[in-house]
Amino acid sequence: MQQGRLGRLWRKTVGGKIAYTVFTKPWKMALPELGVFVKKLGLDGIELPVRPGYQVEPERVEKDLPRAAAILADCGVRIGSIAGPTDERTIAACAEARVPIIRICVTVNGNYFQVETNVQRDFDRMVPLLEKHRVAIGVQNHCGMDVCNAMEVHHLIEKYSPRHVCAVWDPAHCSLHGEEPEMAADILWSHLRLVNLKNVFRRRVNGPEAETAEWKLYWTTARHGFASWSRVAAILKERGYEGDICLTAEYTEAHAVDRLIAEDIAFVKSLFVQQAVSK
Repeated sequence: MQQGRLGRLWRKTVGGKIAYTVFTKPWKMALPELGVFVKKLGLDGIELPVRPGYQVEPERVEKDLPRAAAILADCGVRIGSIAGPTDERTIAACAEARVPIIRICVTVNGNYFQVETNVQRDFDRMVPLLEKHRVAIGVQNHCGMDVCNAMEVHHLIEKYSPRHVCAVWDPAHCSLHGEEPEMAADILWSHLRLVNLKNVFRRRVNGPEAETAEWKLYWTTARHGFASWSRVAAILKERGYEGDICLTAEYTEAHAVDRLIAEDIAFVKSLFVQQAVSK
């Protein structure tokens, strides 16, 4: 019964079109409540954090992830991806729950090229397991001491099939490094399976009288950051992208997340509306 329900939902919402999901990190509500909340937002699914303190914790992933998928499926919501560990237990649980992607970021905690070599050795060991369960690891570009831009992600994963190790494109993080979305799409396209959308700008936190300027990141709504969601949407439509657009619900004004995510969902959907072409 559970597999049939998940299978019907998966076929209905995957393949041949854009689907919209949200990273549910801001919401630790019970799963039935979460499913109703996400459905009311007008979304197809979620990215679920598999982390301590959330609805599915790593220690119980084998039982709780399939259970979570079934509960959410009753609300018409699927788990499009998780943010969590990439051990064998989690990969197998993803397969049972029909979750296709485990999203990760790669931290550079040493010499860059040695870290890259070490990560690729881990991927090499995992490929047979990923193939067996038909689950992929999705590497997202991030910021700080992480793999940050499209070319770094590409160099890390290019030797793998996107069935096993794929790209998660985050244009907001690209924008912090001056990487234009058209260029990032070219670089990542062969392995792209998930797009994260949020927005950001740098805000100075000290005055002009200071000896050295200090800046912090300010996570904002779709229209007000460095990244152009309009350009990203145009690129994806032109290239025929089929897959999830995951809104990451990251805002510096975290207390307003419910209002801000609703605004961003409406905006991103407006960007993908197909306009009638006059003949």
